[in-house]
Amino acid sequence: MLCSCCPNHRPEAGVDYDKRQVTCPQGQVSAGWHGPYPTSSLTAAPLIVARFTKSQCRPCPARTQCTSTADNARTVGFPPRELRNLQLRVRAEQQTPEWKARYAVRSGVEGTVNEFAHGHGMRRCRYRGQSKAHVQHVLTAIAVNIERLSGLPPTEKASLSRRPTAFQSYLDRCGISRPKSWRTLGT
Repeated sequence: MLCSCCPNHRPEAGVDYDKRQVTCPQGQVSAGWHGPYPTSSLTAAPLIVARFTKSQCRPCPARTQCTSTADNARTVGFPPRELRNLQLRVRAEQQTPEWKARYAVRSGVEGTVNEFAHGHGMRRCRYRGQSKAHVQHVLTAIAVNIERLSGLPPTEKASLSRRPTAFQSYLDRCGISRPKSWRTLGT
């Protein structure tokens, strides 16, 4: 969670939940602690807001790095203690090799979803109706697969011939000639 005005300041290092105060990088202690407030989004976490006074922020030499508000006072928002502890635990877990291995699978899927959404305009459907939308999605997926396959380098060795199907084996056993594959026609 970043300070509402400092791009590089992480206020959690100076948050004291028991004393209900925040200490800025210059050593100033917040004058107010409010909340937790519900956020405008139903899925977002509640937010605690700590405020510094004008008299604390105006004379500060690092003020321009912390705030650009008209009244020159800084406001810092952060989650309640329970959510912050959960956040720290999850961030620590994300540094483990096991988590990174699990996420590697997801990152491949995320890349594909991103390609569909941004590269092929799949956020908007060109047709009305679920069946037509489904056809659009299937055809787009086929096009993406062809595009990906065309970018692969050619294989070095000749591909192995496929085993005959049950019907082809039956024709061979009965001595009935079967037409050549469409792949070999004209050669």
